[in-house]
Parts: sequence; structure tokens; C-alpha cells
Amino acid sequence: MLKNKKVIIFDLDGTLIDSVGIWNEIDEILIKKIGTKELDDVDIGNQRDTKLKEYKSFPDAYLEYCGFLKDKYQSEMSKQEIKKLRYEIADRYLKEVVDYKPNVEKFLKFLKDNGFILVIASTTNDSTIEKYKYYNKNIIEKANFEDTFKLVYAKGAVKEIKPNPEIHYKILNELKVKKEECLIIEDALVGVEAANNAGIEVAVIYDRYSDCNRIQINELSNYQFKDFNEILESCKLEVMENK
Repeated sequence: MLKNKKVIIFDLDGTLIDSVGIWNEIDEILIKKIGTKELDDVDIGNQRDTKLKEYKSFPDAYLEYCGFLKDKYQSEMSKQEIKKLRYEIADRYLKEVVDYKPNVEKFLKFLKDNGFILVIASTTNDSTIEKYKYYNKNIIEKANFEDTFKLVYAKGAVKEIKPNPEIHYKILNELKVKKEECLIIEDALVGVEAANNAGIEVAVIYDRYSDCNRIQINELSNYQFKDFNEILESCKLEVMENK
């Protein structure tokens, strides 16, 4: 898996950090605050992902998503007001609650110690990345972005988001490396598809919020791991065998 590799490209939400469930919790709180209609049994995460994909051609997909919530849950607030409230709810979670998944910092240190260049390629908003980078103590104390990653690319770095491979092409160009010299680590189908579209090998870290696409994810990915402890032990063994 690591043979002839120089650059390890990480997705962020759901891969390095345990944030997908946090966003579901944020949206659940938001829905309860904005409307008169009771929260239904819908899968909040799938509902959000479906709508964001539907609105991807709009200037602000999240604003349109908030407009959808306004209509569905019969809110008297404008979609602009709902988006502002969502931001306020999310601010505390992003700064205080979001954390790395178990053993992420150990895996990142192992890779750095063995000379790999580490990169983040995320569809997360740039403002959210800034919160993780400068305010989230969980992240800063374990493996801060500035010392750990050579590049941190967020949504604003590209015109087209995953599964479009633009962000990966940008990394290849910036670091002057070949696709065969890179490995992508992802959790979700859209990220695996982006890796495939870029022609770069991809390893998947299990995340339960992607279970609805598990069969496709496993079919399209080169390697699958249940957690970061498993991938760490696999990489340690591979490095030892190649010495």
C-alpha cells in the first residue's frame, strides 16, 4: 500500500475527524428550533447530503438547504435567518466538540516520522477549517494542521467538488508528484469516486454514516480498514518488511 508512495492525501470529515454525527446533531437542534412541524424519522445526514448534491449548482448550496428546511418544517424564519442560526449552533460544536478519531494522531506521527508528505483534501467550508486550525483545542493539542500537513485544501480551493477529481489534480500539480506516488484515505463513496476519477489508489477507513453505500465503497476502494489502529499496524508491518 505504501510502496513507492510519497504523498498521503486525507479527507477530513468522517475520515480524520468524527464530525458527521456532529453535523446531524447540529441539524436536529436547528430543525427543532426553527419550525412548528415535529422532527420526522428521516435520516438527517442522508437528507442533507441529498439536498446539497441537488443544490450544488447554486451559488450557496447551504443557503438553499436551509430554504428546504424552512419549507419542510414550516418555519416562519427566512432561509438566511436559518442559515445564520445554523452557523451559531455549529460554532460551539466545531470549536469544542469535534475531535480526531481514535489513534489518528499516532498514525499521522508514524507517517511523518517515515518521511511521507501529508495533505488534506476536503469539501469542508474554508471557515470550518479555520475553526479547526485555530480554535479547536482537541485538534490543536493532538496534531495541529500547520505542523502536520503540507497542504490543507478546503472547498474554496476548487471550482468542482468531489467526486470531481479537481482537488487531487491540484495537489499533484502543487507538489509535482505522479498519481502513482500518492495514496488517498477516505471514508465515503463520493471521496472514493473522486480518487478513482483521479486514478489514485484509495484506502477506506470505516465510518458508520457511510454504511448505506458500503458495498459500492468496498468495490471501488483498494484497501479497507475498520479503524486507524488497524491501518497503523498494517503500515508498520509493511515498513518493517521493506527495510
